[in-house]
Amino acid sequence: MVLMFEEAYKQEPSNEELGMQTFFANARAGHWKSAQQIATKMYKQFQEDRYLYWSVMSAVLQANDPATPAAMRTILYKLAHRIITSSPTPSYQSNDRFHLHLSILRELELYDDAHKLLDSDVGKAICSTSLSCNEIRRDIWRKRGMIVDEGKLATRRILDKHDRNWLEFLSILDANFSYFSSSDGSPPSHVEGLEQVEKTQELFTRIAEEDGPKDRSAALALLELEKRARNHGISKDPKRLVTLMQDYFTRVGDKACCFEDLKPYLTLEENDLTRWTSFLRAVPASFTTPPELQRLINSHKLLRCNLTQLELSVEAETARATLYIEQYLEGLKLGLNLLPTELQYADDLALLAANTLVTLWKFTSDEQYLFNAVTLLEFALTRSKQSFQSRLTLIRLYRLLGAPSLALDHYRAMGVKQVQNDTLSHFLLSRASTFSLASIGDLTLVTECLESTQIYLSNSQETADFIVRAFQGERYSQIPEFIIFEEQLDNSLQRDIVKMEHLRMRLTHEQITSDVIDMELIELKFIFDRTHHDNRDFDIMSNYQPKISSDTFSQTNLLGMNESHGWLKSFLKVYIRAFQQGSDLDDSVEEKLLIGDRPKQSFGADSRPPLRQRLAEALSEEELAELTQDERLFVQFARALAEWLEPYHDYTRPPPSLVLAEAAKQTELKTGYPLKGVDLAVLDRSSSPLKKDEEPPAVVEPPEQVSRFFETLKGRFAETLKNSSPVQSLHVATLIQEAFLLFTVETLRFKATALVKANKFGALVASFKTIRSDAAAVLRDISTELVTQSEVVATAESRKAFVDACATVTARGIDIDFTLNVAKKVTDARKKVIGGVGKGIGRVCSTYAN
Repeated sequence: MVLMFEEAYKQEPSNEELGMQTFFANARAGHWKSAQQIATKMYKQFQEDRYLYWSVMSAVLQANDPATPAAMRTILYKLAHRIITSSPTPSYQSNDRFHLHLSILRELELYDDAHKLLDSDVGKAICSTSLSCNEIRRDIWRKRGMIVDEGKLATRRILDKHDRNWLEFLSILDANFSYFSSSDGSPPSHVEGLEQVEKTQELFTRIAEEDGPKDRSAALALLELEKRARNHGISKDPKRLVTLMQDYFTRVGDKACCFEDLKPYLTLEENDLTRWTSFLRAVPASFTTPPELQRLINSHKLLRCNLTQLELSVEAETARATLYIEQYLEGLKLGLNLLPTELQYADDLALLAANTLVTLWKFTSDEQYLFNAVTLLEFALTRSKQSFQSRLTLIRLYRLLGAPSLALDHYRAMGVKQVQNDTLSHFLLSRASTFSLASIGDLTLVTECLESTQIYLSNSQETADFIVRAFQGERYSQIPEFIIFEEQLDNSLQRDIVKMEHLRMRLTHEQITSDVIDMELIELKFIFDRTHHDNRDFDIMSNYQPKISSDTFSQTNLLGMNESHGWLKSFLKVYIRAFQQGSDLDDSVEEKLLIGDRPKQSFGADSRPPLRQRLAEALSEEELAELTQDERLFVQFARALAEWLEPYHDYTRPPPSLVLAEAAKQTELKTGYPLKGVDLAVLDRSSSPLKKDEEPPAVVEPPEQVSRFFETLKGRFAETLKNSSPVQSLHVATLIQEAFLLFTVETLRFKATALVKANKFGALVASFKTIRSDAAAVLRDISTELVTQSEVVATAESRKAFVDACATVTARGIDIDFTLNVAKKVTDARKKVIGGVGKGIGRVCSTYAN
């Protein structure tokens, strides 16, 4: 597309519209050097100011490209500066042009020049109306050492314009405490600093009194001021912080934001903590209005946050959970007249109870607490259908209980859209292959993987259009943000974790062939060298756990671990190495056969060791730390298998010229057109491609990590059957199945009888048969065991046991029939996944056992 427009523009250089489309084509493709040259040419020819600024913006974007060397980056910024200063039209005629000019001056550290622009009447007017320009002004002033001036300006904004932007209060605080530390080498001025702190304290107190309950900025700023004063050792009143917290709670305690506002100030010493705890315990436990209920909820959250280890016993937590449930059910009476789309006032009490029950489960490993939690939250959703916090928690808990279909129902009910697929899909798809039923034809989770990746396709298509529109509207401050957004999505960690889970599920469903191996190899190699961005949102889920313990998200991680860069790198090494050995493709063949645009190579790709060498490297501690015990055994098996078979793959792999010629021949048969630059005569010259001149490598016995792997994991599977939750059993079972499929990938080449005879690999293939037979026997036993287990998890007795375990919630008023319905859903979901995985393992075993 770019070449087409460039050729057309060369033919008609006086066509302005064609010039613009050529520029836009380069902008869409991220070819900023060409875009800058085209914009410069258009400005010289058509003398329109915006083309000059297009040229400047393109130079800046080229400089910001990670592939641009550091020395060239400075040159490009200087070029942009020279162009923008030579413009006949001043940059201050447009907010975005002014922003672009300031960003260039900031990058070149020309702070004095920037200050002249900002100190002009026009500059002040622009910064007073443009948040983006004011943000860059604030940054330039700080870098110029004008922190005190920034504080004075913020004071005027707060007093004269009644600006309550939190950034203005932070600017005053930063200015105050700049007197106690100096970055320019001058001695700190403690006396003047103390005077300023006192003046600021008086200012914030006066504003807080004037604003009253309508705005909390000044009251919160007083807390931040006292916290910083304590950190600098200049606080005069040791009781002041708690007094301010009490005042703040009195003022804002009836609002939902109170807990999050006070959370940063809850690290208190013993005497302060005693005063604070006594104050909160004095909050009335009875309520007749929503504000009174909210004040009680905030007191519970704040008290819970500062619980000590001595206060975290099973008995104490049980009492708290019971209290929260009772007050939740009582609080529902205040919301009887709310619309179905509104949230109940008491919802956070249900979440507090669920958090407490999760803690009890962590203490005891007793599933009854999770049963109570899911029953309570399911009940809460009947009253607050839009409570996404309840759904997020249920998704986590249902996966812990081995009921993934229920987690999927709640995930879909949330209506996750667009970029939320990148930030939230980990709630459902983390280690999703553990629950996959793709092997029996149920592609629900496979489909969910594919649907969650649509945002990445639309990102590539739509963000380029947004950039073009921003150029058309001269919204230069937005363009770098669009590019950062696109780059972070293109290199999303979650995107490639989902890709890996999809691959693991795909291999259980589709027949393993050389075409599948080749396609997956090419894609995984693109992924391996990406610099990934972790865009996942871990903080969106409500967390009301004590500070001394891990948060609710961490406590509800499936298998107690969360995948990240190390997990992905470990599995990429396993699969790329296996696919490389099972494929006839090398880099030269890929270059000839691969059609279409390739993903951008990450910066520094040329300086790295060869891929094959990096794949053979041992896993780092970071990578191992993210693997479960059983995943480590699987990775060790894969590594040992690859090292054992590598010499035989290398020896029998046909030369690239022969692979290319065969591919060209097949392409010509299908399309009628030959591949260019491929010598088909090599097929005629190759009389016996199966046998080489040099002697084949000697056949050696398989390493113990390979030959004993399946028996070892069978023992691990037997251990996991003692657990009440099926999750660990499914994890081990699916890893054994995965190892069997990986073994199939590695040995697929040696299925050809002619190749085995020609290279005298009969003994090698015999060892394959032994390993395959042992693995198949283990898988059949596991399949039988899982199917048997599935028959006993959804009986009347198991449902009764579930209901009996939920006495904590049923005794407080949640209906027995409702609890029984939840029990039926959980046990049925467990039956489905346990039986489905068991039958799927049997099917995989039958497909590849011979």
